[in-house]
Amino acid sequence: MSVLSGIKVVELGQVLAGPFAGAILADLGATVVKVEKPDGGDDARQMGPAFRHGDALNFHEFNRGKRSVTLDLKSAEGVAALHDLLADADILVHNLRPGVAEALGIGPDPVTARHPRLIYCAMGAFGHKGPLAHRPGYEPLFQAFAGLSSITGEPGGPPVRMGASVVDQGTGMWTVIGALAALQQRARTGRGCVVNTSLFETALMWGGQKISAYVNQGSHPVRHASGHPNFVPYQAFDCADGPLLVCCGNDRLFRKFADVLGRDWPADPRFATNRQRLANQAALLPEIAALLRLRPRAELAEALVAAGVPCSPVNTIPEVLAEPQTAAMEMLQPVPGEDFSLVAMPLSFDGERPRIRHGAPRLGETPPG
Repeated sequence: MSVLSGIKVVELGQVLAGPFAGAILADLGATVVKVEKPDGGDDARQMGPAFRHGDALNFHEFNRGKRSVTLDLKSAEGVAALHDLLADADILVHNLRPGVAEALGIGPDPVTARHPRLIYCAMGAFGHKGPLAHRPGYEPLFQAFAGLSSITGEPGGPPVRMGASVVDQGTGMWTVIGALAALQQRARTGRGCVVNTSLFETALMWGGQKISAYVNQGSHPVRHASGHPNFVPYQAFDCADGPLLVCCGNDRLFRKFADVLGRDWPADPRFATNRQRLANQAALLPEIAALLRLRPRAELAEALVAAGVPCSPVNTIPEVLAEPQTAAMEMLQPVPGEDFSLVAMPLSFDGERPRIRHGAPRLGETPPG
């Protein structure tokens, strides 16, 4: 389903955040023209072993469905060619290093003055203003700088980087949300606007609950591994053959959980309510852990699900791919014209998921379709 058919996007994207925004828009049906430097193109083409056509797998992941043109934006001819592309474009997306767009003469002011209907999406590192506005940055840097690493990992352990690029990809998502909102505004006013996003802002947003708790209640965040600061039990436990996550989000669920395990914990005043369990978790959690360690994971999960207690195996990537639900949701799509599959966009329209239209372009290539 091409819900953005007729929308033209010009992407000056490098590596991840900018290309991910472009990939979302391409999967939704927009025509996305990726502008790359002539000498090698997007650095992501080389970031990892060659997978197909000499390009790394990550490049294919974040650049499917696009076409590629090469322009030397350090030359007057290249900038003129970019303006030709923008003449009928709806959206420009870039995640150039801070200050580069302005140095090239393609910052927001001159570009939007020349193309007043254009929605100019500038993806920054630390943001478009402030003392660090001109400092570059990368995913792990922002997980560290914005406090996300400090709240991730085992209690008493070192700070941990999240396994997914949540800041880069989150910034791509916010950019797309901003661009679509700006398209709606343009439909009313006839004019485009500048949409600013940054990795720093995204990282702060993902830590918003912890930040709000500190600002408003003075609560210093602590690490809970797989657990939760407000519910007990609400974490992973080792079963006989693998870890199982149990989520007792209220006292009713805890009573059902206790019934499945054959324990009368709710009758114990230390464990009767969630607040009492929070206060006495040092006594309760070892008891739970000792019981679950004796049970096969699948058998226990089946009993808990039957009782209505939310739980999940802590799956590896191969295990989640083997889950029937993964196949049913058709999130893994074959790439037309290629011999591999990629993860599709996590949304549907009238029950239909947008299809990957074609693979990533070779440098300077306009793919068919």
